[in-house]
Amino acid sequence: MPELGRIYWTRQGLRLAYSAVLLWLAASVMSALLAEKPSASGMGPSAAGEVLRSLFDGVASAAALPGVAAVALAVTAAVVTSRDVRRRDPLRRFTRQQRREGMGRAGGRCELEAGFGRRCSRPAEHGDHFYPWSKGGSTSLQNFVAACARCNRTKRAKIPSPSQQRRVERRRREYVPPSSSVSVGERRPLRSELAPVR
Repeated sequence: MPELGRIYWTRQGLRLAYSAVLLWLAASVMSALLAEKPSASGMGPSAAGEVLRSLFDGVASAAALPGVAAVALAVTAAVVTSRDVRRRDPLRRFTRQQRREGMGRAGGRCELEAGFGRRCSRPAEHGDHFYPWSKGGSTSLQNFVAACARCNRTKRAKIPSPSQQRRVERRRREYVPPSSSVSVGERRPLRSELAPVR
């Protein structure tokens, strides 16, 4: 699904931008601290206070722009998180019917990766939300993947990459009947995104 890929890359971009801004902030503060070379010899209390004030002013002015960028990114991340919370499916657990169908579709075997794009060979013990429930993933059969305990723990609430999604769908073609859908991953829309009912 192109939407899941867009969401994944947007989140990765935000994470990368936040890391870059924090590095920029640290470098700005360090360069401001290293630029000030106070002489400790023969300093009275008022001179020491003046040096500290000058040092603080230098650090504050150097950190202003990266600090504003960090705050803007933090606000963006908070907005994204609040939208995820509003998307959450009211049903957290899959129904017995969904579990039966999902496990049957997988042949009782884990559908996630063991490494190098290969399907895990362990028996499935859990029904996992491929697109995490905590990030707005639907509690639907399309978003159901059969998972062993180890793969379920490893995946946690991470959004799968578009390549992981493609690999699961490619592997499903080997064991899902041709008449059935191999699509995986579904995000619950916000109410405002749903078409108005007439």
